[in-house]
Amino acid sequence: MSAIRPATVPSAAASDTAALVARCCRWLEGEVPPALPALAQRVGLSPWQLHRLFKQATGLTPKAYAKAYRTQAVQAALQPGQSSSVTDALYGSGYAASSSFYKDAPRMLGMAPGAFRAGGARQTIRFAVGECSLGSLLVAATERGVCCVQLGNDAEALVRVLQDRFPQAELVGGDAAFEATMARVAALVERPAQGLDLPLDVQGTAFQQRVWQALRAIPAGDTVSYTELARRIGQPTASRAVAGACAANPVAVAIPCHRVVRNDGSISGYRWGVERKRALLLREAAQAGHDVRVALPGLF
Repeated sequence: MSAIRPATVPSAAASDTAALVARCCRWLEGEVPPALPALAQRVGLSPWQLHRLFKQATGLTPKAYAKAYRTQAVQAALQPGQSSSVTDALYGSGYAASSSFYKDAPRMLGMAPGAFRAGGARQTIRFAVGECSLGSLLVAATERGVCCVQLGNDAEALVRVLQDRFPQAELVGGDAAFEATMARVAALVERPAQGLDLPLDVQGTAFQQRVWQALRAIPAGDTVSYTELARRIGQPTASRAVAGACAANPVAVAIPCHRVVRNDGSISGYRWGVERKRALLLREAAQAGHDVRVALPGLF
């Protein structure tokens, strides 16, 4: 079929776009996800038009979404306690060749498949605990990037959270070089608008990855509702699932789940404490030059 010209693209309502993206997501979750041209042909758009709409709605390209969904399947199959072998996970997640699977495994799992299957065994994670204006701060990283950022009142409790998340990994106290990583994350807490120029190594389901990517697109000083965030990822009825993905975020501030509020603008639960969420939002609004009582009326 011939490509649709930009001038003839239907000005579909947001709900229509969300439905189109949702259909594409289902196709991409199939055993053999279609390539972009074939996917675009199914919905009557040109590849570049679909690419743009899909990324606007989900924060991911169609190819990245398919990879994220495959990552979810591999992770689920290799969770400690599951009966699947690495070979079962390989073919069950749609890989036709083991070479492709093992090439992608470090990106999907943050470690070799066998190590992930064993609950992080043989994986080394460096960490440090310090203090910031919001209390105790724990930062941990694999060789691939920051994997855990925790805030709290008790440094020992934060270390236990890290141990529970990676029960079989080797946890090593950070050296002087790692202290620089710690300092950069602490600086992010104080000035969130500057962003974090460090790679992240966070593992999650395809849905969680979509939510986390959308969260990182929210500018410092702005907020969105759970309903709006669900709409942005192409699943307008999934606000509860979006809230769950926010709650599962393992890296405080770096993935800014604190920028999501209720529909009336008031703040709801935050795994690191509602008062920390309020403090972060007020700090970001002030640093962005907003009148905080206008920008964040639900906080007062």
